Amino acid sequence: MRNLKLLKSLRSSELQGPGSPQCLAVRADTGSLLVASHYSITEYDPRTGQVVSEASLTAEGFLPEDGSGMVVGLQDLAELESACLGTAGGDVVLFNFNTCQLECVGSVDSGLTSMTWSPDEELVVLTTGQETIIMMTKDFEPITEVGIHQDDFGEGKFITVGWGKKETQFHGSEGKQAAQRKTQPAAAWDDRTPRVTWRGDGQLFAVSAVCLQTGARKVRVWNREGVLQATSEPINGLEQALCWKPSGNLIAITQRHPNKHSVVFMEKNGLLHGDFTLPFSKDQAKVKDLLWNSDSTVLAVWLEDMTAGEDEQVNTSIQLWVVGNYHWYLKQSLDFSRDSQKAPVCVCWDPERPLRLHVVTRSWISVTYDWGWTTGRSPGLDATDNANVAVIDGDKILVTNFRQCVVPPPMCSFELQLTSPVNQVTFLCQPQRTNQLAALTSDGQISVYSQGGFALTLLQEQPLALRHLLWLEDELFVCVSSGLQFFHIHVVNLGLCTVCFYFRSEIEVDGVVVSMIHCSQTGTVALQLEDGRIRKLCWGESPHSSSLMEDWRDSSGCAINFPVPCVQTALGSISGEEYLFGLTDRSHLYAGDTELASNISSFAVCNDFLLITTHSHTCRCLQLSVLSVKGLQAALASDGGQNDETLRRVERGSRIVTVVPQDTRVILQMPRGNLETVHHRSLVLAQLRKWLDSLRFRDSFECMRKLRINLNLMYDHNPKVFLENMETFITQLNSISHINLFLTELKEEDTTGTMYPRPECSPAQAQPVSGQKKVDVVCDALRSAMESMDPNKFFLSILTTHVKKSVPELEVALQKVHELRVNPPDAPGSVSAEEALKYLLFLVNVNDLYEHSLGTYDFDLVLMVAEKSQKDPKEYLPFLNMLKNLEPNYQRYTIDKHLKRYRKALHHLSKCGEEHFREALLLVKEQKLYSEALRLYPTDGAHYKALSCAYAEHLMEQQQAEQAGLLLWRCGEPAAALQAFASSSSWRNAICAAQQIPLPPDQLALLARDLAGNQKLTEQRRFSEAALLLDQYAKDCEEAILALVTGSVWEEALRLIYMHNRQDITETNLKPALLEAFSTQTAFLEAQVATFTRHRTRLAVVREQKEKARLDMLDDDGPDCPDAELYSEASSVMSGSKYSHSNSRISSRSSKNRRKAERKKLSLKEGSPMEDRALMYALGEILTTVDKMREEVHSALKALVLFQFDKQAEKLQLAYDDALQTMEAAVPEVWPEGLQNSQAPLTGPNSTANSIMASFQQQQRPAASQGQHNV
Repeated sequence: MRNLKLLKSLRSSELQGPGSPQCLAVRADTGSLLVASHYSITEYDPRTGQVVSEASLTAEGFLPEDGSGMVVGLQDLAELESACLGTAGGDVVLFNFNTCQLECVGSVDSGLTSMTWSPDEELVVLTTGQETIIMMTKDFEPITEVGIHQDDFGEGKFITVGWGKKETQFHGSEGKQAAQRKTQPAAAWDDRTPRVTWRGDGQLFAVSAVCLQTGARKVRVWNREGVLQATSEPINGLEQALCWKPSGNLIAITQRHPNKHSVVFMEKNGLLHGDFTLPFSKDQAKVKDLLWNSDSTVLAVWLEDMTAGEDEQVNTSIQLWVVGNYHWYLKQSLDFSRDSQKAPVCVCWDPERPLRLHVVTRSWISVTYDWGWTTGRSPGLDATDNANVAVIDGDKILVTNFRQCVVPPPMCSFELQLTSPVNQVTFLCQPQRTNQLAALTSDGQISVYSQGGFALTLLQEQPLALRHLLWLEDELFVCVSSGLQFFHIHVVNLGLCTVCFYFRSEIEVDGVVVSMIHCSQTGTVALQLEDGRIRKLCWGESPHSSSLMEDWRDSSGCAINFPVPCVQTALGSISGEEYLFGLTDRSHLYAGDTELASNISSFAVCNDFLLITTHSHTCRCLQLSVLSVKGLQAALASDGGQNDETLRRVERGSRIVTVVPQDTRVILQMPRGNLETVHHRSLVLAQLRKWLDSLRFRDSFECMRKLRINLNLMYDHNPKVFLENMETFITQLNSISHINLFLTELKEEDTTGTMYPRPECSPAQAQPVSGQKKVDVVCDALRSAMESMDPNKFFLSILTTHVKKSVPELEVALQKVHELRVNPPDAPGSVSAEEALKYLLFLVNVNDLYEHSLGTYDFDLVLMVAEKSQKDPKEYLPFLNMLKNLEPNYQRYTIDKHLKRYRKALHHLSKCGEEHFREALLLVKEQKLYSEALRLYPTDGAHYKALSCAYAEHLMEQQQAEQAGLLLWRCGEPAAALQAFASSSSWRNAICAAQQIPLPPDQLALLARDLAGNQKLTEQRRFSEAALLLDQYAKDCEEAILALVTGSVWEEALRLIYMHNRQDITETNLKPALLEAFSTQTAFLEAQVATFTRHRTRLAVVREQKEKARLDMLDDDGPDCPDAELYSEASSVMSGSKYSHSNSRISSRSSKNRRKAERKKLSLKEGSPMEDRALMYALGEILTTVDKMREEVHSALKALVLFQFDKQAEKLQLAYDDALQTMEAAVPEVWPEGLQNSQAPLTGPNSTANSIMASFQQQQRPAASQGQHNV
C-alpha cells in the first residue's frame, strides 16, 4: 500500500549541442550522463552542470556531417573506462573517458539496427541490416552469427501429448474462426527494427523482430552461446517495446487489442503470463518503450499520442507502474507539454539507484527524478482519526479506513475518482479533521475532498513542478518547487469561497529539499535537504504573516542534521524534546544526528510510541516519553527478554502500513501484498493501563479477553483502586459469566512483576492488605460487594469466590446451595439449587465435592450432590444408610475416618464412651495422634494412663527414652520410668524413681554400679558423677576414688581418700597416675610445639612462592592483570571461593558430608592449591588445643607441688609457658594485620565455608595471648 513520492528533481539546461540526443547511458562509477546525438558524444555531470568530456562523431567520419546519421546503441564499460556506441552505418566505436579519443573496434558492412550489452558487460549482441545477430565478447571477438528469423522453435520445444492440432481445439467465444484468422501485421508507426533485451543474470536475451512472412512481431529467446531456446506463438498486436525484467521471470511487451491497449508478460518459453491494461483507448497513444528499474519494482511506460492537437504537436508522457498483490497500480504520470522541444527523446533508469530516472529532452534539457516509497496515512492522533490510508492508482485514490475494517488490497473501503492521474495525496493536518484529503494530479490540479470539496488548477511548466505538498489548514498548503538555480518553499492560501488561490509567501532554500513533514500535535514543519541538513519552517497562522526558515536545534542550541540523507521521516518527542526521525535507504534509523539502529525496514510514530520492523523479522514498540536517546539505542540493540513486551516476531519482510490511533492495532503488509493486523503487546498494555486508570473496566475486560491478556492485570495494576471501586467493576461488567471468568483466572502471581512488567517511570503498587493472599482478598471483596448489591443475581459468582480461595470453602458453598434448595428465592433472575449445584460441579471435581458434602454430615446435601454425579446409587446408598443407623458421634467418627480426617475422627470417637476406647487407642497408635489424644482425656483417668503408656512406648522406639521416662513417671508408673531413665543415662531421675518404688538397698547399690560403670558415665568421661554414684549409693569408696584418679580429678580424689581414711591409695594409685599424666602432658606439648613450628616454617615458604608468582605475573601482564590477586597474601580466602563454587552442589548434603568435603579441600600436601589455607587452619587448631589445656595443666601442677614433685612441676610449667610464648610470637606472622582486617567475621548467605573458617581463625588470636597469664 505504498506510493511513489518524488523526493527531488534535478533539472539542468547547461547541456547543449547540435542536433538532438539519440541515446542515453549512465556511468555507474561517477553518475554522469553519456549522451550521443547526430553529431557527437558528450559526458555530462547533471549535479554540477558541467560537460566532463566530449568528442565529435562527424569529424572522425563515424556519422555524416549532414546530421542524417543515427546512433543505435550506447553503453558505459566501466572496466575499460570507455563508452561503446554503435552507429547505423555499422561502426562500433569506443570513446575513452580519459583521452576523449574515439576508436573504431569493428564495422559491419550491412549496418547496425541495434547494439545491446549483457548486464555483466562480458558480451555484446549486434543486429545487422541483413537481419542477423552477431554475438561478440567484450574484446570484440566474434562468437557466432545467426539469422534472426529461424524456422525452428528452439531447444525448449514443447512436447506433444496427442491432444490434436491447435486449430481443432476449443477457442472460446471467438469460435472456430479464430483458428483460421491470420496474424495481423505490425502497426504502421512501428519502426520495424529489431529490439534486444537481456535477462538480469546475462544468461538469456530476447529479440523482437518483424516476421518476414506475416509482417507481425515475434519474440525469440537465445542463450548466452547464441543458441535459440524458444519462439513465441503468433500473437496479434505485438508492438516494438520490449524489456526483460531484471529479476528474470518475465518479459514485458505491449500489445494492441481490438478494444484496449495492454502490457503483456511473456515467459522465457514464449508463452504469455499475465497482463494489465493501459489507461487509454486503442488508437489514442503508442508505447515508445518499456523500462524496468534495476530492482524490478517499477516499470516505466514511455507514451506518445497518436494524433496531434490543434497546435500540430503531440503530447508525451511517462508512466510509472508498480505491482502489488497481483494488481498493477499507476503510481506516477509525468505529462510533458505538447512542445516538441520539451518532449523526452531519451529515458533510462540509473543502474545504481533503483528509483532514479534520467530524462533528456529534444532541447538538451536533462532532468533527473529521485523517487522514494511512502505510505499516505492520515496523521491524526485521536480517536476521531479513521487511520485512513490512501493508495494512488492512476486517476483513482483507493482509501481504506482501518479503524472500521481491514480490506486487503487491491480492494479498499471506497474510491475517489479524479479526472487526471494522481501524483500525490496529502491529508489535512488539523486535529479532529485529519480524515479530509487533497490530491495533486498530473495536470497541476489540487482536488480537495472535505465537507465542501473543490478543485484548483496550479500552472506548471514541466511535470511535477510542485512536490512535497502539505495541507496545514483549511486554506493553507505548503509545497516545494525547483527552479534552475534555487529551490523554493511556497506557502499557498486558498480562497474557499471564490475557489481561487494566491501565494502568501515564497522562501528560497539553500539546498535541495528531499522531504517535508508536519506534526499535527505540535504544529512543527520540518524539512530535510539533500545533504542531510534539517530545517524548521516557521509559518504564521494569519493570511498575511510571513514564513521563516531556521536551523533545527536541540535543547542546548546546537544545530542538528542527519549524517546521511533519509528517505522516510517522522516527527516525535523523546522525553519531552522533539526529534526528527529518519530512515535511510540502507536501513539506518536516526533520531536527529544519533543513529538508533541499523537493521530497520520500516517505522512509524503514533501516540508517543515508536514502532519499527526489522530485517530480523521482528516488530518493536517503544514508548518515547519514558526513554532517552541512549535508552532507545540500548533497547533497539538488545534481543529482548522472555517477557519483553516491546518485541514480537512477525513474518519475513513485513512493513508497517499504519497504526490505529488510540487503539492497539498495527497494520502490516507482507511482501506479496496481503495485510495482517497485529495487536502489539506494548500498545495493548499501554491502552489497558489508561483504561484501568480511568476505571473503564468493561473496555479493559473485553480487550484482555479478546487478546488473551491475563485478567490478573486488572487487580495487579493498582490493587488499592481496584478494591475501592469493586461495585463499579461489577456494574460495568454486568455479566455473571464475565465475573466468573475473572475469578477463575485469579492466581497469587503478581503479573506486573513477571508477565507484564511495569514501565520504568511507573511506581510499584503496594498490596492493600499485608499478610493476606491476593486471591483471598479479591474473592472476599468481590463476595462482599455482590452480596450487598444483589445476592440472588450474583449467586453463581458468590459460589465461585468460595471455591477459588487458596483454601477452598467447599463446605460453605455447599451449605449455601442447600439453603437455596430449602428456601428458593422468588426474585426474578435468581438461579435454582439444581443450576447452582450443576455449576459447582463444573468448578470442582465431582468426587471431591461428594467428599466435602459428606464432611458436612448433612445427608440431604450428600444425596443432592450424589444425584448430580455419575456415581452408581448402589455405591453410595448402602454406605449412607449404614451411617444413618449409627449413634451421632460414632457416625461422625466413621465419616471423618472415611475422609481421612483423623484428628476430627479422634475427637468424635472420644465422645463415644468406654466401649469404643480400644478403637480410639488403636486409631491413636496407627496415626500417631498421642498429643491430641492426651488433650481429650482427663489426666486422672485410666484412659489417660493407657494413652501415656502407649505414648512412652512410641518414644522409646524413637530413641527418646528420657521423655518416655518422664511420661511414665508422671502417670504413676515408676518401675517402667526407672528402666527408661536407666537406658538414657539420666541417673538422677533413675535414682529418684528407684527410691520412690522403693528399691531395697542391695538393688539400689547394683543400680548405682550399673549407672556408673558398664561404659555409661565413664565412657562419657563424666568421672565426677560416676564417683558420686559409687560413693553415696553403691557405698564403694575405693571404686569412686579410682574413677576420679582415672579422670585426673586430683583434688576430689584426695578429699575422698582422707574422708574414708584410705591413704594407701595415694601411694598405690594416685601418685603413679599423677606422674603418668605429667609425662603424657609434657610429651603432648612438645609434639604440638614441634608441629606448630614445622607448619609455621612451611607457611612462610608457601607465601613467599605465591608472592613471587604474583610479581612475575604483574611484570608480564601489567598492573591490571585480573589474576594477580590469586597470588596475594589473602589468596587463600579468595581462592576458596573457586572451590566453593565448584562444589556448590554439596550444600544439599548433610553437615557431616559438608565437613568432610571441606577437609578434603584443605590438604596439607605440599604444592596443593590451598596449602597455605590448610596450614593456617592447622596452626589455628594447635593453638586452640593448647589453650584448652590450661585448666588441666593448672590442676596437675598443684597436685605435683603438693606431693613434692617440684622438678616435674617446673618442667611442665616451663613446657607449657614455652609453648604459649612460641605461639603468641607467631600470631602476627601467621595472621598478618592486613589479613586480619580482611577476615572480619563473615556469615550470611553470600559467605563460603572458607570465609567462615578464616573468620573463625581470626577470632582465636586472643586465646593464645591470654593463656600464659591465666596459668
